[in-house]
Amino acid sequence: MKKVPKPNTDDALIQAFLEKGGQVKVGQTKPMPHDMGISKNQWGNKLTKDEKAALKADLDSKD
Repeated sequence: MKKVPKPNTDDALIQAFLEKGGQVKVGQTKPMPHDMGISKNQWGNKLTKDEKAALKADLDSKD
């Protein structure tokens, strides 16, 4: 994938940052916990013990 700088990027500012010892690196994100809900009404709510047990039983039956 070709990286094209945005037109508002000031090359002099970037070079000054790099000359002072700055580094450009890509960060890693953590995977979302499996027990977090992703639908609108479940966002941020963790599963109950019963729901976790049902999910675990379902995952174990697939293996």
